Amino acid sequence: MLIRGIRGATTVEANSVEAILDATRELLAAMLKANEVDAEYVASAFFTTTPDLNAEFPAVAARDMGWSNVALLCGHEMNKPGGLPMCLRILLHVNTEKAAREIRHIYLRGARVLRPDIDVAESIESSARPTST
Repeated sequence: MLIRGIRGATTVEANSVEAILDATRELLAAMLKANEVDAEYVASAFFTTTPDLNAEFPAVAARDMGWSNVALLCGHEMNKPGGLPMCLRILLHVNTEKAAREIRHIYLRGARVLRPDIDVAESIESSARPTST
């Protein structure tokens, strides 16, 4: 198996514990679903937030989802002037047989502006479609 990176980002409605954890859970679930990855195959996860999100560590959501044996790390994103505010980003390292071109990066809510070249709905929906045999 290879290790591949899966990127995701979303915006968070408020700097509150609930909003950060809800957005993190939503994004993690979408990233796993779109890439047909079981959490067992996640090697590590790196979470960043813009400096305006500091009420909770996003990694807490992953721990709450049962990721007790996954290496998790949180940090703050660069405070670039004009950057997207209230933004949560995730980089998952997963063990997979997929080629790099098969990896689906997920950008939700206001973070879609970061990667307008990616059709988020198609990425998520295509993973739910049954494959023909």
